[in-house]
Amino acid sequence: PRSDCVVAEQLCLSDSTCNATYRILENCALAKTRLLSLDHDSRVRCLNAEFDLGNSSLLHCKCHRRMKRQEHCLRVFWTVHSSVTDGYFSLETSPYENPANEEHWKTDYNKLAALVSGKICSQLAGDATNPCLKETHVCNLSKKCVRLRTDYASICTRGVGSEDVCDQRKCHKGLRNFFEKVPEDFTKRLLFCPCQDEFCGERRRKTIVPDCSFQSNAKPNCLWLLDTCLEDHICKSRLADFQQNCQPADTSPDGCSLHNHAACLQAYMGMIGTPMTPNYVSNSSVEVSLWCTCESSGNQKEKCDQILGMFESNKCL
Repeated sequence: PRSDCVVAEQLCLSDSTCNATYRILENCALAKTRLLSLDHDSRVRCLNAEFDLGNSSLLHCKCHRRMKRQEHCLRVFWTVHSSVTDGYFSLETSPYENPANEEHWKTDYNKLAALVSGKICSQLAGDATNPCLKETHVCNLSKKCVRLRTDYASICTRGVGSEDVCDQRKCHKGLRNFFEKVPEDFTKRLLFCPCQDEFCGERRRKTIVPDCSFQSNAKPNCLWLLDTCLEDHICKSRLADFQQNCQPADTSPDGCSLHNHAACLQAYMGMIGTPMTPNYVSNSSVEVSLWCTCESSGNQKEKCDQILGMFESNKCL
């Protein structure tokens, strides 16, 4: 079985030859993180070190979205694959294990949903037409779902609407915690509940408390947003996963190059709680976008439009 990168790193460090090669790659990755331009000899040394890993388990290791040492694992992955991070459209190697290979948690969603349906019929007749409200009721019956949802909601609403500015970094961390620890039976339905009216649409759009997690006073340039993302191991990894699983294909009937909408939706959810958090743009549509603009992009306008287009006009998504 393919090892995770934390285990692979431990194996490598216990071998003197692999250890020496890995230390070279660490320096290469550090230079990239600090945006230092490498001279020709240094670039060759970095590429040779990656090549020297050969069939090492380090070169083929992956990470899991719900693993305990996820950030450490991702740091190891990008250390070994630092040469593939030159540009946005070369981030096509996801560090995450294929969703089909990950353990699916058994949940009691169906049982709780049946309880809620009974309550709606008897007590909450007016809510029956609002699927998003129903999914909130189901979440409230799950101890883990309601606890983690309450956690991020309290963090993300602190300071919103007053002169204080909310702590977006803490808000994002709370959101990631929710989407990683609560089973997808709950999170997917909360985020993608089908709406017929604007009241429902507003509830869906506000699932992630966008006043804090999504918006800011002024829209930054999307290229700046991308740079911020690439400096963060989790955001860069989620973006790579999103690119791989939501790659649009005009010639494909379903608009997806991998024909896997479930994996695409999972990758989209992974972007929430990162500097490139997406959200619904209004209460009356399912269109999504990033909170950024491509105005004043100069000669990089095309690249900027591509970044924004991965969310705004992605047929696969």
